[in-house]
Amino acid sequence: MSAKNRKIVEVLNGKTISPPPLWLMRQAGRYLPEYRATRAAAGSFLDLCYSPELATEVTLQPIRRYGFDAAILFSDILVIPDALDRNVRFEEGHGPRLDPIDPDGIFALKQDGVQQHLTPVIEAVSRIRQALPEETALLGFCGAPWTVATYMIAGHGTPDQAPARLFAYREPKAFAHLLDLLADLSADYLVAQIDAGADAVQIFDSWAGVLGEKEFDDYAIRPVRRIIQSVRARRPQAKIIAFAKGAGLLLKTYRQQTLADAIGLDWSVPLSFAAELQKDGPVQGNLDPMRVVAGGNALDEGIDAILQALGNGPLIFNLGHGITPQADPENVTRLVARVRGEAQ
Repeated sequence: MSAKNRKIVEVLNGKTISPPPLWLMRQAGRYLPEYRATRAAAGSFLDLCYSPELATEVTLQPIRRYGFDAAILFSDILVIPDALDRNVRFEEGHGPRLDPIDPDGIFALKQDGVQQHLTPVIEAVSRIRQALPEETALLGFCGAPWTVATYMIAGHGTPDQAPARLFAYREPKAFAHLLDLLADLSADYLVAQIDAGADAVQIFDSWAGVLGEKEFDDYAIRPVRRIIQSVRARRPQAKIIAFAKGAGLLLKTYRQQTLADAIGLDWSVPLSFAAELQKDGPVQGNLDPMRVVAGGNALDEGIDAILQALGNGPLIFNLGHGITPQADPENVTRLVARVRGEAQ
């Protein structure tokens, strides 16, 4: 089977498939006991990301269990700042920590060696593609420059990314330079993933929702368009999903302005608005992850509403953000069966 016949790639080409193909953000994660076992054996989280063997194993775990239509590379959006020597580490109970960067540090960043640092990740992509069932698509990904920059500036996640927003206002030249650098490194990284066997790639802008309209144009749209233009200049057939969480009405022209093939929708996007967005091309989403935790009728009703509103157009069924650790694996089994119209 060629890549273009894999269901998710067909949808990215504009085809409507019923039932729609599905995968879940963070489908390889802490809700799965087999993941927790592998994670414990790996040592640190980054050791897991940089081990081609272990990254392949955890990527395949949800495919074996659920038969999703796509696997997504197991890695993290912060591997690029890690490759830039920003001392990325993951602290239990606190999430990612980095050494905060200042304007002088931004202008001193060196691109040399970044792609070499990411070689184990690219090897994992190649291994995963070889191990996947022929019909299963493989998705690569990167973090969007704005979201990655927020962690680099604050040194950790914050509720509203105020440190990065303030930095961008006070140091516009340094901030623009950082976004451009991250965009260029991300484009190289995505091209390498595509060359290693990824059928499509997703750009995660998890913190797009904290931006005002002008800032969304400058920090979310412009750098993502720069990535996509760079990737397409080298790999014209590349299929790219852009996910700007929390962007709301700003999604109205996001696809056209970024040149993405499809847009990911978080759970706060009204289905009536999602249907309007779908008229311009494929959409992905957008079940509330809490419905997977709740299970039962809450899960069924959420799935049915999305299928009713978006099932007659090009749709990749997904969550509106990543699956949470407290989700019951049996609820995911129920989700897959219901989306596919299979009796439970």
